[in-house]
Amino acid sequence: MNLTVPPTPPPPPLPSKRIRRGFLDKDKVKAASFVTITLCLIISVVACILAIWDFTKKDTLFRTVATCAVIAGGMMAFGVINELYGPKE
Repeated sequence: MNLTVPPTPPPPPLPSKRIRRGFLDKDKVKAASFVTITLCLIISVVACILAIWDFTKKDTLFRTVATCAVIAGGMMAFGVINELYGPKE
């Protein structure tokens, strides 16, 4: 008599989690946002230093910093919106 136990079948595959992808490529959006925000910070710091040493008017400082803040905020919002409205995998 053959008393071997038949092999058990493998367990069913686990349901995979859906990974959120952006509408545009997530890595490219992050890279563009990082570069844009970094440039805005550098420009703002240079404008602040120039205003401190009276090489520019104080009005120029506030306009430059405000412009860079709006651009940086827009890039951050774009990254979040890209993540939210992108298709799921």
